[in-house]
Amino acid sequence: MTERFDRDRREPTCPSRRAFLETAALASLAIALPRRSSAAIRTLAAPVEFGVITDLHHDIMHDGEARLETFLAAMSKRSPDAILQLGDFAYPLPENEAVIRRFNEAHPRSLHVIGNHDLDRGVTKTQCVERFGMPGRHYATDIGGIRLVVLDGNDRGSPAGRGGYPSYVGPEQVAWLKAQLASGEEPIVVACHQPLAGVFAVDNAEEIGAILGAAADRVILVINGHSHTDQMVRVAGVTHLHVNSASYQWVGGDHRHSSYAEDIHEKHPWIACTCPYRDGLFARITIDPGDLEIRVEGVGSSWVGASPAELGVDLDPRLTNGEEIAPRIRDRRITRVRR
Repeated sequence: MTERFDRDRREPTCPSRRAFLETAALASLAIALPRRSSAAIRTLAAPVEFGVITDLHHDIMHDGEARLETFLAAMSKRSPDAILQLGDFAYPLPENEAVIRRFNEAHPRSLHVIGNHDLDRGVTKTQCVERFGMPGRHYATDIGGIRLVVLDGNDRGSPAGRGGYPSYVGPEQVAWLKAQLASGEEPIVVACHQPLAGVFAVDNAEEIGAILGAAADRVILVINGHSHTDQMVRVAGVTHLHVNSASYQWVGGDHRHSSYAEDIHEKHPWIACTCPYRDGLFARITIDPGDLEIRVEGVGSSWVGASPAELGVDLDPRLTNGEEIAPRIRDRRITRVRR
């Protein structure tokens, strides 16, 4: 959920799924892989695959568990090396223990990133880490020869803080990130809930972008959730993939409308502030040293009810309805340019 529409959110008072690789006839987008990154990928002994889902918002959606099950079923058909949820998953409270356990037990390497809404309802970071079963609020782990570096974008103390939810990577984490990038030789994938570049990026995105850019020979990809968009940007030679929400696009209280039956909206009032996706979205990311490319295999869906464009919602001047704002995660190929 984006910073812009988080601000008007308050506690409320008030048949078959598509197969994994069905993408609604969306074309695969080919993007050049920076030469420096391709050298790092070449060091891998075999392809490495991640299953990625983000912004499930189980506590908003009436069918969050079904969306999660679709993701897990797809992953079980061709088991990746790890599965990763990029934040805003489910409040880490006793009532959500079953859905958290379901994710954690679905794969030997089930990994979490802390989203801003995972800290709602008075949940502390310490509680979130413990209840999700994370090694720490930020951490690094090896997956098939890739170092996955997970950041916490919820630090307080930003000099440029705009109010609302924190969106900042603080000095302690910055020092830790620099140490991670300076040690070892393996390729690195960085994950954070909040974007580190592009729309709705952390307050110190320029600082973080420069740090990552200085290590662009090893940082082969940065992935994030939060923006609920299907977008890829490149900053300082580093590719940033915005992974779309599993569930919806947030349009806010000024655009409340009904997408489902009345009884669903009565039990789940925040859905009225969203344009839901008919199917749960997720992606498989493969880093292939043989082809020297990174492949994103996504899922295509459709809107339930009115789309943001039909509601007249302009989410951000940098975003286009039907392009970055769409019920899909497009297939992409980030590949070496051969001459």
